[in-house]
Amino acid sequence: MEAIAVITSGGDSPGMNAAARAVVRTALYEGVRVFGVRNGYKGLINDDIDELSSQSVADLIQRGGTFLGTARSEKFRTPEGRQTAYNNIRARNIEGLVIIGGDGSLRGGASFSKEYNIPIVGLPGTIDNDVWGTDYTIGADTAANTILEAINKLRDTASAHRRIIAVEVMGRKSGWLAMTTGIAGGAEYVLVPEVKFDLDEMCHELRESYDRGKRYSIIVVAEGACDAIGLGTVVEEKTGIDTRVSVLGHIQRGGSPTVEDRIKASMLGEKAALALLSGQTNKVFGFDSGKPVAIDLFDAVNNKKTLDPELVRLARVLA
Repeated sequence: MEAIAVITSGGDSPGMNAAARAVVRTALYEGVRVFGVRNGYKGLINDDIDELSSQSVADLIQRGGTFLGTARSEKFRTPEGRQTAYNNIRARNIEGLVIIGGDGSLRGGASFSKEYNIPIVGLPGTIDNDVWGTDYTIGADTAANTILEAINKLRDTASAHRRIIAVEVMGRKSGWLAMTTGIAGGAEYVLVPEVKFDLDEMCHELRESYDRGKRYSIIVVAEGACDAIGLGTVVEEKTGIDTRVSVLGHIQRGGSPTVEDRIKASMLGEKAALALLSGQTNKVFGFDSGKPVAIDLFDAVNNKKTLDPELVRLARVLA
């Protein structure tokens, strides 16, 4: 190959810059030109594509977000949109794409590859850690640490006032963030989309624990499990205990990436670039038991990653 492009798509996640930086510098080291696509698939359609140098990715590894920008693109979901994107790529003689994004972004890449036979290599960039075939996704560790810091601070004020505090975290379909941070933060309850919960039973147990002298309780709620604000209202009504709700929102997406996200994203970026240059296509690179692995792109987007039942069990045991 003589030229490739890198794109970040979907929700931003800390470590995307580290991954893109590794793709760019690896390709340049191998003597291949690299282009950056601005603002996700929308940039492919709008021809917002620039050639990158080593200097283009300097001073980035420590930054959250994505220097390339990202956006949702409904137009890319249409055959006409993908045709326009392909025409723009071919006009620059770009022969392959590295796509950094979550399940929806990788699904878009799979469709693009199938229609136009353009080589695609994906990297799992999502704080939800919900991409099938990999234990790790870029940005999940940073987001988890951001949530844990918030839980630690909320614990102080909950204890001072003998309150129940429900903390809503991201995760419409996946409870990984809620479950891992709930366990790490010592939460009494963790509510996730994958597991049903009995609200009446939970409220009864909370009331009993306060009657025995408990000073505070933390409930971590994945946004897909229930409405945290509504939950807080019901919990206060049923227990008679002062209950507050903290919705963390988009603060979970930002911040300087952790060491794990910088190193692993860099490793995946190098793997992706080398794979593309060696003629591989329709692969997603991730980690299995701490080691980088290549996953079939179509397997990754057509299978659903499940929440580890051992985490669910542990959260119940340690509550």
